[in-house]
Amino acid sequence: MSRGPEEVNRLTESTYRNVMEQFNPGLRNLINLGKNYEKAVNAMILAGKAYYDGVAKIGEIATGSPVSTELGHVLIEISSTHKKLNESLDENFRKFHKEIIHELEKKTELDVKYMNATLKRYQAEHRNKLDSLEKSQAELKKIRRKSQGGRNALKYEHKEIEYVETITSRQNEIQKFIADGCKEALLEEKRRFCFLVDKHCSFANHIHQYHLQSAELINSKLPKWQETCGDATKVPEKIMNMIEEIKTPISTPMSGTPLPSPMIERSSMVGRDYDTLSKYSPKIPSAPSARASTSPLIDMFNNPATVAQNSERKYNSTGSSDDPSLQRSVSVATGLNRVKKQKVKTIFPHTAGANQTLLSFAQGDVITLLVSEEKDGWLYGEHEDTKVRGWFPSSYTKLLEENEKETVSVPGPRMMPMGLQSLLFSAERIPLLL
Repeated sequence: MSRGPEEVNRLTESTYRNVMEQFNPGLRNLINLGKNYEKAVNAMILAGKAYYDGVAKIGEIATGSPVSTELGHVLIEISSTHKKLNESLDENFRKFHKEIIHELEKKTELDVKYMNATLKRYQAEHRNKLDSLEKSQAELKKIRRKSQGGRNALKYEHKEIEYVETITSRQNEIQKFIADGCKEALLEEKRRFCFLVDKHCSFANHIHQYHLQSAELINSKLPKWQETCGDATKVPEKIMNMIEEIKTPISTPMSGTPLPSPMIERSSMVGRDYDTLSKYSPKIPSAPSARASTSPLIDMFNNPATVAQNSERKYNSTGSSDDPSLQRSVSVATGLNRVKKQKVKTIFPHTAGANQTLLSFAQGDVITLLVSEEKDGWLYGEHEDTKVRGWFPSSYTKLLEENEKETVSVPGPRMMPMGLQSLLFSAERIPLLL
């Protein structure tokens, strides 16, 4: 289907406008969606790390059992394998940011300026060529009117032929310009779609390699894992011999009532300690009802304190909480270990005003977190210099670098949930029951 010069010219201009008004805004939206995609994957990776840390801790418990040692080692290996796969996925999504999101951000702003300038240049040159053609056509009309008088007809005939040739030449030139301009506009459009497809093909190849390596790693280990849990009734021969000896004792059984298990006494002591400590533990005021104010540069910073508290949400915890079960866990294990309290450094000053539950500080101050879980943008902590406690906006602070942290010695345990403590106590009682 053939098209006239005017129709082709309209196609050229509409192609440039489509790139500027549809393609480039679509890229901006794609960049925002890509950043949300990255955040979701990072959150999944952090949650997976915390989960498989928990699997490893249960595996450590199993390794202390006389019948479940092998299963404990398998759980630890499952944990390390999946954390390795998580690290590989994290590495691939760094490539996603570098090869797609970063490149789109860099090219979108430049492309808007370039396409605007290209369209204006094309329209200006097209207008100049049309003006030149129209002038030649007007001159030709004048010469034809003069040649109708009869005088010097031969002279005007030569001029008329010259202008006809000039007009024809300029018409051909305009048509060629329009055709070349349309081709260039269409190629500009195609180059942008090719760029987008090529970047996603590259990322798809990274993901393909990740899945191949993951499948190879899992396939090499899965049969062994399944074999260890194939028969839940299988007991090691050494343990079976011990049980048989108990069933048919060689010597006369010992008389008298056995003493209570030390674990029972210890459990009751822990309970008393918990009651005493919880009675005198300082009461943390409730968080402010309003959402915390955000720092002036909140869009430029991703608060490490908030990210860190997500990644560190494991079985071990040193921050206070409103959750009674967490307070019980901290109190039960008091005096058994040394732990580190998380600290943040302020990047903006904050004034509490008349609210006594809020904490004032200057830029560069250090605050020790007493509640590591963020509530509506608030964190609770103690000022390192003034020792004043209170709530403060999390976005006004950043996580203190490792080499700047100071270790705070606090009598505390290597924490685990109460359910796991009960399981450990049961495992320790096995010899007594037998």
